[in-house]
Amino acid sequence: MCLFLTHVDNNCSINNKIISDVFSENGLGVSYSHSHICALKNSSVIMNCTYTYPTGHQIKKVFWAKNPVKGEVHPDLSEDPEYSQRLQYLGDKQQNCTIRLSHVTQKDAHVYCFRFITDKPDGIWIGRPGVTLTVTDLQVESPERVTEGDSVRLTCKSSCALTDGATFIWYRNSQLLTKGTTENKLILSQVRREDKGNYKCAVHGHNHTSTTVYLNVTYPPKSVSVSISPSGEIVEGDSVTLSCSSDSNPPAEISWFKGRTFVGSGKIYSISKISSDHSGEYKCKSINEHGEKYSAAVTLNVMYPPRSVAVSIIHYCQFWEGGSVTLMCSSDSNPPALNFSWFKENQSSAVGSGQSFSALQSGRFYCEAHNQHGSQRSGVVTVIVKGQINICP
Repeated sequence: MCLFLTHVDNNCSINNKIISDVFSENGLGVSYSHSHICALKNSSVIMNCTYTYPTGHQIKKVFWAKNPVKGEVHPDLSEDPEYSQRLQYLGDKQQNCTIRLSHVTQKDAHVYCFRFITDKPDGIWIGRPGVTLTVTDLQVESPERVTEGDSVRLTCKSSCALTDGATFIWYRNSQLLTKGTTENKLILSQVRREDKGNYKCAVHGHNHTSTTVYLNVTYPPKSVSVSISPSGEIVEGDSVTLSCSSDSNPPAEISWFKGRTFVGSGKIYSISKISSDHSGEYKCKSINEHGEKYSAAVTLNVMYPPRSVAVSIIHYCQFWEGGSVTLMCSSDSNPPALNFSWFKENQSSAVGSGQSFSALQSGRFYCEAHNQHGSQRSGVVTVIVKGQINICP
């Protein structure tokens, strides 16, 4: 309710009169539904207003002005370029003086008063003190960082209490989180890592949203695993990279172990020109301020061709008509060599196959071991077969 109606004469002199007296005596008055309005930025504001004037007066002009000052002329806002496209008079020239102001911003925070002019010489009037408009933005207040399992409260704040009964809406990562509540708080009990993200609030019925706030949820390492590249068969001499992945916040520090032996740190563990000595089980450990976790072990199985090929005599036997010597070919390889060839020195073709070979004649012999990655021959051994009449054990 406006408590004063100010009469302005043609020379802009001002006389204040108490409405209750003037109304009862002269039938003059301006009434506002709200003396203070708190509106959301970019919203539309309706200032409900009614007025009365004495019998015998005829309304010539009705309009609104802002920030009325004694002794000054108050321009019609509908003729102001800043308002002309946004201000709509919803009233009439009888008793309704309601207006709508659209797309309000902080620059629209003023005192607004209704004015009317009648056909009488002293019929220039302004309703004081008018409507004080405050324009507010929305901001989300939240803790900077929370730990998984904590209870979290986010508050949708404004600089003044919104005049309209506000219903609040919450978004996470631009996805609707709640449909609407009269409470301006969002409670997350037992917060999870999935709750991290960008949060903002809005008021139902308004397009304007608050600034975005990032909720940072910290938690210990989880889902720790190791991947090997290349993922196929690894052959001696290859370059191999082990990568440790870990879901954690803050990011975890990574350590590498072969068996129980520490071998390196960092998310990537690289081995150039890998050898059989690198074969074994590897795992990584992920650790941050909230805890630690090991990955499952992965096995590096390095393939290589035969090496350290050697011949040994495993059996000596003598017969009635002669004797024989059984030779065994051994090698170090991965996968184990399954193919063996036997040669007699100075002969180009093999004289036998298989891991063991029985030499029936004296001579110099060697073996050759094979797998899919290569082959290697042994050194030469001298075999002497004695012809005696004995029986083999």
